[in-house]
Amino acid sequence: MGQVNRLGSATSPYLLQHKDNPVEWFEWGEEAFEQARSRDVPILLSVGYAACHWCHVMAHDSFEREDVAHVMNQHFVNVKVDREERPDVDAVYMQATTALTGQGGWPMTCLLTPDGKPFFAGTFFPRAQFVELLNNVAGLWQTRREEVIGAGQRVVDALSATDGHIPSGGSAPVAAELDAAAAALTKGFDAVNGGFGRAPKFPPSMVLEFLLRHYERTGDAQSLAMAGKTFDAMARGGMYDQLAGGFARYSVDAQWVVPHFEKMLYDNALLLRGYLHWWRLTGSPLAERIARETAEFIVRDLGTTQGGFASALDADTDGVEGLTYVWTPALLGDVLGPEDGPEATDLFTVTLEGTFEEGTSTLQLLHDPKDVERYESIRARLLEARARRPQPARDDKVITSWNGLAIAALAEAGVLLDPAYLVAATKAAETIVGRHLVDGRLRRSSRDGVVGSALAVAEDYGNLADGLLMLHQATGDRSWLTTAGELLDFALAHFGDGEGGFYDTATDAEALVRRPKDPSDNASPAGATSLALALVGYAALTGSSDHRAAAEAALGIVGTFGAREPRFLGWGLAAAEGLVAGPVQVAIVGESRVGESGEAPLTATAWRQRPPGAVIVSGAPDAFGIPLLAGRPLVAGAPTAYVCHGFVCSLPVSEVGALQEQLGR
Repeated sequence: MGQVNRLGSATSPYLLQHKDNPVEWFEWGEEAFEQARSRDVPILLSVGYAACHWCHVMAHDSFEREDVAHVMNQHFVNVKVDREERPDVDAVYMQATTALTGQGGWPMTCLLTPDGKPFFAGTFFPRAQFVELLNNVAGLWQTRREEVIGAGQRVVDALSATDGHIPSGGSAPVAAELDAAAAALTKGFDAVNGGFGRAPKFPPSMVLEFLLRHYERTGDAQSLAMAGKTFDAMARGGMYDQLAGGFARYSVDAQWVVPHFEKMLYDNALLLRGYLHWWRLTGSPLAERIARETAEFIVRDLGTTQGGFASALDADTDGVEGLTYVWTPALLGDVLGPEDGPEATDLFTVTLEGTFEEGTSTLQLLHDPKDVERYESIRARLLEARARRPQPARDDKVITSWNGLAIAALAEAGVLLDPAYLVAATKAAETIVGRHLVDGRLRRSSRDGVVGSALAVAEDYGNLADGLLMLHQATGDRSWLTTAGELLDFALAHFGDGEGGFYDTATDAEALVRRPKDPSDNASPAGATSLALALVGYAALTGSSDHRAAAEAALGIVGTFGAREPRFLGWGLAAAEGLVAGPVQVAIVGESRVGESGEAPLTATAWRQRPPGAVIVSGAPDAFGIPLLAGRPLVAGAPTAYVCHGFVCSLPVSEVGALQEQLGR
């Protein structure tokens, strides 16, 4: 079938998946709305993403069929949106979908008036139901137009009214309020399986970061226990790829056995950071192994030719979810032979009945192997065999925000585990700053080195700034500190709501039916909380009282809601822990970052024993452009550490033991 729609020139892999549909798709933009106005028909908005299983199902079931496309083309202007490329569009219409149906998800299907007002919304529709819906709406548009338009206006009015219930301002949470938030998390904690709530279970990465920071500040054993139980369960279950490393997006069950198989960059970046911190606190061998394997997965399987990181691996392979990843006892025996096959069956909990579909099982590693050498041999042979299977597609779109998360995680892993990860983080930062920063403005995404036209949203500025700040600390390169400061200043000027909070889009971004503003974390940090975390770090690195004040104002909503809704404000709570604990500033002169041979013992100690929200910079005394090193000389000609807690500085020290004492260990 030849190309019949306008998606052939799109940069989004998700849109390109639909370029040969008989549906006459438009990208989101004025051309589509002008068509709707001139034809006097509604808009059918379909939102999804490349790794989405049910998006593929609906595409095969409806969008690839001539009869369905005929109805769509005759009665609607059809617009396809990649939610990862346009999170602003997704946010506005997902709120409408949730308001109208009580639930959300992808694929998302909305029917809009020609001026963009939603009057109907839903998610996945089977073909017969979808066609019936379209025909009914087409009839209503002809016979009861005013009612349809009125319904759209009422939806917009109702959504706009909710903006008044999202407060800004107020005070950042104090220690007692953070303690209350940690205590509140125990109520929804699954003490048997780890995690929070019931199935499906998503990795609570941002909440886990808060719990670890809370434990570091308070010594609260329950916070560490909740985090540790969850980290352990996720790492041993089927949601983690026991052969190649990396986490799937979520578990469909409460026990972390069966994943939704798509692997997202943001999940793996956040979890890499989490497992690093769990290992740093506890010395858990499991935590260290998972951190290393997850870092390897990001670099190996998501790295792009240009140096950034791709968005995701698909949930499906050849249209079948999980096809690449699942096993039976017989398949294990075919690869491993009669001696190691039964061993692997037991080791990875592969049953005759199966834990997934049609008698197949995901791989779990519920207990540490007794014979590590044999385990590594089995794992390597299975991975080699799996590599010969059909593989899931990769969404090569490079997203600013998610790369910022990866830069932060890999930079820290580069100091704590392997300098190669720091090299990867640096290359990614050079790619994003070099390609996505256009005329002083960030763009949301690129593909194959070609930057897209969509402007970055608040989370892009916050997460990239945080990544660059971590890279500055890991390398001592002042340029990353400078760029992070410029990004944060732009965000303060163009995303602020005037009361301390942030909108998700800039003042001059494309006008939608409402300006999105959601301070709660979802699968990745919210724009507001990502900016707050970066502001806390930047203020500590530079001593800027203005940026600290902006961070405190941004965290006002955490002070208001943190103890009541901690599961949705984890990143903000983690940022607030950094405020309450400090700033904690560690300046080390006479040492560079930790090298391959493990020199720089003061720097290694500081990174391994880093207090909550602390910033660490190593370099030459009075290094140009690095505020934390200014006015800090060597003592007696030896490398020296300067530690400050909450604007009060301890005596400089040159011994590791003395530094450990000042860091509270």
